[in-house]
Amino acid sequence: MGCASSVYGAGPWMKKKKPSIPEIVVFVPSMRIPVESDLRRPLKGLIPKDLVDRLQSLRSQIVLVAHDTGGSAVTELRRALEEYLSVLSGISKKEYGVEGLVEFKWKNLQDGKQEISVANSWFELLSVIHLMAMLTLAEADSLMIPKDHSGSGIRIVSSDCKREAVDLLLKASGYLEFCVRDILVRIPPDIKKRLPKDMQDNVLEAISIQALGQGTEIQLGLAVECPKATMSVKRRLACEQLSYFSQAYHSLSGGCDINHSSGKHIWFLKWKFLEAKAAAYYFHGLILDKGSEPSSHISAVCCFLAAEELLSESKKACLTFCLSAPVTRAPPLWGAMKHLQQKIPEVASRKSQMYGYLLEQEKALQQLPDLPEFQLSLAPEDYRLPEIDSAWDSEKWETQEQPLKEHLKDFEDETAS
Repeated sequence: MGCASSVYGAGPWMKKKKPSIPEIVVFVPSMRIPVESDLRRPLKGLIPKDLVDRLQSLRSQIVLVAHDTGGSAVTELRRALEEYLSVLSGISKKEYGVEGLVEFKWKNLQDGKQEISVANSWFELLSVIHLMAMLTLAEADSLMIPKDHSGSGIRIVSSDCKREAVDLLLKASGYLEFCVRDILVRIPPDIKKRLPKDMQDNVLEAISIQALGQGTEIQLGLAVECPKATMSVKRRLACEQLSYFSQAYHSLSGGCDINHSSGKHIWFLKWKFLEAKAAAYYFHGLILDKGSEPSSHISAVCCFLAAEELLSESKKACLTFCLSAPVTRAPPLWGAMKHLQQKIPEVASRKSQMYGYLLEQEKALQQLPDLPEFQLSLAPEDYRLPEIDSAWDSEKWETQEQPLKEHLKDFEDETAS
């Protein structure tokens, strides 16, 4: 696997890059990649040899590419994973009687340790689709990192890249929703308890909702940049973004130690939650300020002051997130925050001075109004497993089956040797 002649490996003549601190726009939890596992021996004689060989070959290809590229060859990995899924799906069918025979091994890419090995085909399906989701999030993150294409020193993200990133976030959310809805429920409780924490249902659900929140965050940024977008549209998007991040935060934080491995993820969601709430109060205040009653102006000032305080808290949460291991950087200000980081303090100061006399006269009205609630617009993209490969059509199999008793005896003899 660590072969120097690998087409993906860097030759010894290439200079090693200096370690750099990565920028993060779309948060991608630690990726898990497969470890070489022997599929041939436990499946010998139970399904056709060419089908076993194909399963082994496809999985080995994924192992090779994932290990040699660190998961960066997104397009090639996704293609290999999708082809593998159509063949792998057959193992999970009870009629073939092989769903619990193969020991599937996976490890955490970040620390390189083999964390889990499970003899269950549904675990393998979960791991494959989870990897597809993480690759999709990583691709969305790559699109959202600003780049200097012109050589002018100005880094930008095009509107097309932002829209493509939204599509990818919806796709990743769909993968994760499918994992929670259709796969985890099929894994026996004793195996489910052994799963890593980042593959438990509350974490998968949090990441799925987080992806929707980040998709809405990008849409809000596009709306802020669009002269035709109304204030009502901007407020609605900010409130929806707040709702998504609130749901994701509560899903992840349920029973979670903030100092544990999920700590960085928690801080990311807290940062985004505070930013979204600041934006929602700011746009809500602008709409309230259009009213003619003194109470409307007072409520608007309360919104602006709350937005300013939330913005300050979000900066602290961002710093804590960046410094939490592994250390990362926030990108240059983008989207709605590029506009609001300056506008919120300016408007809060100006309106406080403008309506200072009202605040003194009507102290009883100085209450922060509730934010409006809206039906959420974004939903996970529907995902279904691909059709089972035609190679699983048992009617076409040659009569080469080995009796199960004889197969198990062979398996025990090989294990003993």
